[in-house]
Amino acid sequence: MPDVTALRAFLDEHGLAASRPVGDADLAPVHALRTRLRPLVEEADTERRVAEAGALTAALGGVTLAGGGWVGTVPDDVPVADLLGVVAGVGLLAVQLHLGAERFRPCSSDTCEGVFIDTSRPGRRRYCMPGLCGNRANVAAHRARRRAAGTR
Repeated sequence: MPDVTALRAFLDEHGLAASRPVGDADLAPVHALRTRLRPLVEEADTERRVAEAGALTAALGGVTLAGGGWVGTVPDDVPVADLLGVVAGVGLLAVQLHLGAERFRPCSSDTCEGVFIDTSRPGRRRYCMPGLCGNRANVAAHRARRRAAGTR
């Protein structure tokens, strides 16, 4: 999020803006949240991931994997970063519970350091951005095959 306009657009795109005010003071906490989320996707210790994701849901009074689900809304006076933390925390917990720890993985591209959560139905996604990283890998493999075959 480079600026408030981008943050507002992101919130609007994901149906999170509503009547919530967004200002310059929201940018640094949102950036801090992002640096907090990546390690959760990379985390190998499932219990630690669950605990950290649960901590992100504090604005809702906390959410855990126990029980059949949760119902609640985030109050309008909760800061934007806390709102996004709730959404991310609940999402991480849901993936962990319903899809499993193996869905948290690094991008398979040799030129990418991205991480992602595979929410595809079969669970076979390999790239953080298939249209970019996957395409680059496929083009590189195609060119290597052509070079090996001696054709241009």
